[in-house]
Amino acid sequence: MDTLRREIHSLNKAPKLRSTVQDVDKIIEELEAARAQVAATLDTHTASLTMAKLQNPLNRHFEVMTQDLKNVSKVHKNLGKTLDKAMPVKPLPTDHDVMAEHMDLINRAIAMHLLREGEFSVAETFQNETQDDVTLADVTATQPSTGPDGTEDQIMSEPDGGGPDLMEMSYQSEPVAKRQQSQASHIPPPELKDRFADMYRILESIRHHDLGPAIEWAREHSEELEARGSNFEFDLTKLQYVWLFRGPEVNGLPSDRPNGRLGAYLYGKENFPRFQARHLHEIQQLASAMVFAPNLPDSPYSSLFAVDQSFSEIAASFTREFCSLLGLSAESPLYIATTAGALALPRAIKYASAALAKGTAWTTTDELAFETPLPSNMIYHSIFVCPVSKEQTNEANPPVMIPCGHVLGRETLKKLCKGNRFKCPYCPQDGLFKDARRIVL
Repeated sequence: MDTLRREIHSLNKAPKLRSTVQDVDKIIEELEAARAQVAATLDTHTASLTMAKLQNPLNRHFEVMTQDLKNVSKVHKNLGKTLDKAMPVKPLPTDHDVMAEHMDLINRAIAMHLLREGEFSVAETFQNETQDDVTLADVTATQPSTGPDGTEDQIMSEPDGGGPDLMEMSYQSEPVAKRQQSQASHIPPPELKDRFADMYRILESIRHHDLGPAIEWAREHSEELEARGSNFEFDLTKLQYVWLFRGPEVNGLPSDRPNGRLGAYLYGKENFPRFQARHLHEIQQLASAMVFAPNLPDSPYSSLFAVDQSFSEIAASFTREFCSLLGLSAESPLYIATTAGALALPRAIKYASAALAKGTAWTTTDELAFETPLPSNMIYHSIFVCPVSKEQTNEANPPVMIPCGHVLGRETLKKLCKGNRFKCPYCPQDGLFKDARRIVL
């Protein structure tokens, strides 16, 4: 690894080819000047002299460029050799491919990832290519029914000629139907494309410091956001107030409409009363900053008006809230799974090699045989053990919070119920089973 670090350090110190780009620009300038000089005169002798004078400077430039490219190429080749030596290619263990029978889920994850990334045309192409019609194997598996004499059953047209002369009846076998259903199962709902198109339209407005579309979206979904306990709508309103407060010198908005301190005051007067119940203290701080407007950077409220990172933060918050209302995680599951898999891969290869050397086999298909350390932002399902039953919770027996705030396994709570009521085993409070809420730790 020390050798690898040295090579990376050499790569960082290697020429960046900026001088090479400058040499190319000089070559272009000299060629254009020579062309203009030749075009300005009809004298063949002058043109030949101009071309002769151009030869030596061009050769020098090309020599310098070639040497720069050689130096950079040498460093990259050395780094590649060191990487190959430090990280040799090893065959991946494929004995337990648990996803081999779930290609529809993999295709769905890819399609959803493309939609989330805004690659709508690529997602459409991917779906069209993976959603094949009946394949040749399916056609051969589809057999027409036969009659008692072994001939194919046929439906003849009526004598009046109202139908075709002959129609063959063919029936899909059950495996074919299942394959077609599996192919269709990976296709995300069509309306998702329109939803994500709206998301990227609003994100583009936020990047251009236009909060109008985001505020409109937040107002349309105010009830859902409020039910989730989200502060996103207020954060948008606060940022819009701050952006107006900074004035046309900073926000670039026209001065012929409410802008600056007056515009912020009118905007806050109209919109802040809705949020007084939960955000009165912050509203008071924003209003008090009016007094310190002439010397805002040295005021106690300067941090409230620092907007350098505010728009990128509000864009990230909008993405989280938007996906959450769609019932999706803020991060792409495909990205998380791929990253976590890459982190676990070295240990998986090491374990597979050790197991093969000892003649043992990895027989578990639903879980890893070893622990893989992951970053905290990739840990979604922490372990919870019910304090009463001493059993670990799972999807079939998730942790639930009862009205008094204690957490139990759902199966434990069912056993404690007498009818629909139960008494908490840790405090004197009682409650109804329907009031218990499932939680994710």
